[in-house]
Amino acid sequence: MSGIEIHKVTAHIGAHVFGVDISKPLHEEQVAALREALNVHKALVFDDVNLDDEGQQAFVRHFGELTTAHPTVPAADGAPHVLPVDSERGRAANHWHTDVTFVLNPPQASTLRSITIPPYGGETLIASSAAAYRDLPESLRALADTLWAEHTNDYDYAVPEEAVDEEHARQRAQFTSIKYRTVHPVVRVHPLTGERGLFIGGFAQRIAGLSVGESRKILDLLQAYVTRPENVLRHRWSPNQLVLFDNRITQHYAIDNYDNLPRRLNRVTIAGDIPVGIEGKESYSIEGDASHYTPVAA
Repeated sequence: MSGIEIHKVTAHIGAHVFGVDISKPLHEEQVAALREALNVHKALVFDDVNLDDEGQQAFVRHFGELTTAHPTVPAADGAPHVLPVDSERGRAANHWHTDVTFVLNPPQASTLRSITIPPYGGETLIASSAAAYRDLPESLRALADTLWAEHTNDYDYAVPEEAVDEEHARQRAQFTSIKYRTVHPVVRVHPLTGERGLFIGGFAQRIAGLSVGESRKILDLLQAYVTRPENVLRHRWSPNQLVLFDNRITQHYAIDNYDNLPRRLNRVTIAGDIPVGIEGKESYSIEGDASHYTPVAA
């Protein structure tokens, strides 16, 4: 027996994990139990993890091969697989998104580890796109099943020009230094559970075959089901925590509600497979090579 205890946080998403020390090598049955818990709960919270960057990477490797930090954004010094999610680097994660969906095979799962936590605010919201799909009325679900969407890292952030200072312009130029455009199914089938989830979020900019205006209306309608409060885990960070979430069937949002205080999480992600729609068709790339960032998981 693994000895692991799983305590649900909400009905649709999230669980606290007890009874395992993730700073040590895990047994096969422990890894299997955590994988099953991730399949069921979509996001897992570990307290008092006592990890450094090496330890975080070692834990994540139990679930698959690591990606590098990001296709275009620099890694932490001396740690090519670690992305600092640092308020001093900007606060661009305060929009709903699934990590790196603009590449052909986005990460299968992501981990965030608390480094510097503000005394208030700075929560991370994580939403179940599987619950969102189940919530759709039958007619809207039938429509979503047929749709494909283009995801890109180069899009209109809708920020007034006067609000973009030199540093923000530099960060934007870095983020789009390689342009990616990839078409994914709007409804993705999870490769392990067979669940269907809405695979959209902030990088999904256009529905294939529709105008930008038409696409926005449909994407906004579907996105409203993802972000229903019933489908969202609101995680208030504590020191020395790690959150593992399934990037194939969730979205997340970093709330910018902590004034100008420092906040830093370190992110490590696991290489993913190419998304598949309900008819078995795989996503396809239009522009951008991400082979330097991630292998394709089997």
